[in-house]
Amino acid sequence: MKFIQYYLDCLSHASYLIADETTGRAVVVDPQRDVAEYLADAKDMGYTIELVIETHFHADFLSGHLELARASGAKIVYSSVAETEFVSMGVADGERYSLGEVTLEFRHTPGHTPESMSIVVYEHPGDAVPYGVLTGDALFIGDVGRPDLLASIGFTREELAEKLYDSLHTKLMTLPDATRVYPAHGAGSACGKNLSTDLWSTIGEQKETNYALRAADKSTFMNLVTEGQPPAPSYFVYDAILNRKDRELLDETKMPTAMTYDQMRNALSAGAILIDGRGPEEFALGHLRQAVNIGLEGRYAEFAGSVVPSVVDIVLFTEPGQELEGKNRLARIGFDRVIGYVDKPFEVMLEHRDDVQIASRLTAQAFDQRAADVPDLQIVDVRNPGEVAAGTIPNAIAIPVGQLPSRLKGLDPTLPTVVYCAGGYRSSVAASLLRRNGFADVSDILGGYGAWESVHQSA
Repeated sequence: MKFIQYYLDCLSHASYLIADETTGRAVVVDPQRDVAEYLADAKDMGYTIELVIETHFHADFLSGHLELARASGAKIVYSSVAETEFVSMGVADGERYSLGEVTLEFRHTPGHTPESMSIVVYEHPGDAVPYGVLTGDALFIGDVGRPDLLASIGFTREELAEKLYDSLHTKLMTLPDATRVYPAHGAGSACGKNLSTDLWSTIGEQKETNYALRAADKSTFMNLVTEGQPPAPSYFVYDAILNRKDRELLDETKMPTAMTYDQMRNALSAGAILIDGRGPEEFALGHLRQAVNIGLEGRYAEFAGSVVPSVVDIVLFTEPGQELEGKNRLARIGFDRVIGYVDKPFEVMLEHRDDVQIASRLTAQAFDQRAADVPDLQIVDVRNPGEVAAGTIPNAIAIPVGQLPSRLKGLDPTLPTVVYCAGGYRSSVAASLLRRNGFADVSDILGGYGAWESVHQSA
């Protein structure tokens, strides 16, 4: 058997290629939308991808099932509970599929979503202990899938939490302890609150260490997994719905259109949003007015999906050579309305210096001085609730960065404002968004809450 785990750090997303080396028959599970790597690996190793298997309708990314099926001729597989607008094959609970010696067993594991399923992988059909189980978002390393993401489209978190408990205890924990666990996500994903940085584990280890699996009873479990979840990015429902649909395919080789300064400004006047993909430090030194700073070196697509509506056109500002990466990373969450990028960006800024502004970034000490000098200073903490609960700057207004667009009316644009997060990435996103929405005096804190806390601990 050939078993390959692919891990996409910027979305904390794991996908898999499984092949029978004797027959050359292969499947891909939970692919990302840009599928060139799977195709290249299968070609290099002489495998034929015959199934594209989805563990559920993903909410945090737009899956590549349609792209991979078109490119390889593979069939798309979901749980038989799932309903899709494209042609797909439904598999029943307990159904097996042979690739030769390598055998897959599908187990329905609803809870994270109603149609969730897990895939038990056997190197040989008669093995007493499976090689592993691909758990999708039902079971993570250190956590379980959050049951509240579908609450807004017809399911309560309590209903799904109850299903999840039953799935874990009757379908997954019944596997031998030595069975390896391979989830669809790792640390940093908003699909859970306590995900490990480990990319795999075993059933036995999870029984011993996973807080949710150690719950004394169903009621305790339901309380544990429905409380303290990070806010779901606003694009999650959009992607969960789009993953069911027959949609446009991504051409990951196609460059976005180069735009002049005037073309960019006309697009922005018509409602487009300019996303500057440079890091916060470079952005602060000089950027075009109205730009929202979402750095490519971070969780670019996730934060773009949190603060940019899915229904607007997007213009990119990147370091030269990163335009295609910016377009494709947005496409991974279904944000396909990239209408172009600013051509020769630094020449544009030099030629239009009157349209360039710098961003104020304060050290922790400079922030303290500003807070002392400005009695009506508006302080905004854009971290998640769990982070805020562990400590915050006095008088700060807590608004997670993903909720900022919908809660702007709760802030006063006429007041001097300072934004902070944990380290400086999210605060640059938030500060640039506030400036774009008419907040004239906005700064963020270099090093975030950690820097401020260090100063005050040593004081």
